[in-house]
Amino acid sequence: MSAARVHGQVRIVGAGLLGASIGLALRDRGLDVVLADTSRANLSLAVDYGAGRPAMPDDQPDLVIVAVPPDVVAQTVSAELVGNPVALVIDVASVKAGILAELVATGADTARYLGTHPMSGRERGGPISARADLFLGRPWVITPTAQNTDEQYRMVEDLAIDLGSTPVRMTVDEHDRGVALVSHLPQLVSSLLAARLRDAADSAVGLAGQGLRDTTRIAGSNPELWVQILSANAEPVARLLREYRDDLDAVIDALDAPAASGAPRRIAETLAAGNQGIARIPGKHGRDDRFTALVVKVDDRPGQLARLLTEIGEEGVNLEDFRLEHSPGAQVGFAEINVLPDAVHHLAAALQTRGWTLAEGER
Repeated sequence: MSAARVHGQVRIVGAGLLGASIGLALRDRGLDVVLADTSRANLSLAVDYGAGRPAMPDDQPDLVIVAVPPDVVAQTVSAELVGNPVALVIDVASVKAGILAELVATGADTARYLGTHPMSGRERGGPISARADLFLGRPWVITPTAQNTDEQYRMVEDLAIDLGSTPVRMTVDEHDRGVALVSHLPQLVSSLLAARLRDAADSAVGLAGQGLRDTTRIAGSNPELWVQILSANAEPVARLLREYRDDLDAVIDALDAPAASGAPRRIAETLAAGNQGIARIPGKHGRDDRFTALVVKVDDRPGQLARLLTEIGEEGVNLEDFRLEHSPGAQVGFAEINVLPDAVHHLAAALQTRGWTLAEGER
């Protein structure tokens, strides 16, 4: 592994999922990482997992990373600025403008504060879910102000690169509007959809396929955390929800009278607009490539999935994305393999030659 770009001692305040994951990644690069957390259990667990060592009174960090719940970020940043008078203090919270405004209002030394947000996470929290590769290939937003120096920006940029992320420079307002669209709105839509399942008949839920699982995956997120996030970014999220509501109302009107003039067109245009939107989502390594899916039947026996992945590699095809769906009540699964369009025909023929069965699958 190459030498770390970040130098000196790094202090991480908050040993949950993000804090412990950052600690694991930096420790892998040989840095001295010290951990602090108000929860002794979290701290002990993160230390045991190797994310860092407990903070000591004589520590002198060069960089402080605040990774605490959103409602206490500003006060924690303020305390760290006072307690570490030469360190750059950053946070990794998912909302930026409110934190900066609160720091300015309380007279904090914002010249040594820089807001950041790694666009990465998991549905499960805590140090037990931490991973050193959590940030690999993900954007890491950095929101400098006029008070920040180029040297400070480069320090955070180096941190993001050390963790395998892609640094993205934005203003705090650009960031908050962006995450409202790509993170906060999807969370609410997913949760609202999943809530429809509470009183659904077992027979209906038993029909669930990968489409439902995909669209409700993030509905398992922590409600307490998300109340804080949504409250801190309420205005842009509410605006998007109103626009979403208007679109829903238009579709509902069309479905109430599906044979009426213009109704089929309204439904078709809604679906087509979705096609256009999803085509803009960056693919692997930030590209806008649209991948083609092959669905392969995989017997539910030890070694079959490993064999499939090995044989894809032997054919010289790069796997862009992958998911596995089990067939309820059957000893078989379906592996959806996403590859670049120019590789799909070669791979399909090769897999069939090797004895695999290709199936039609839900995209």
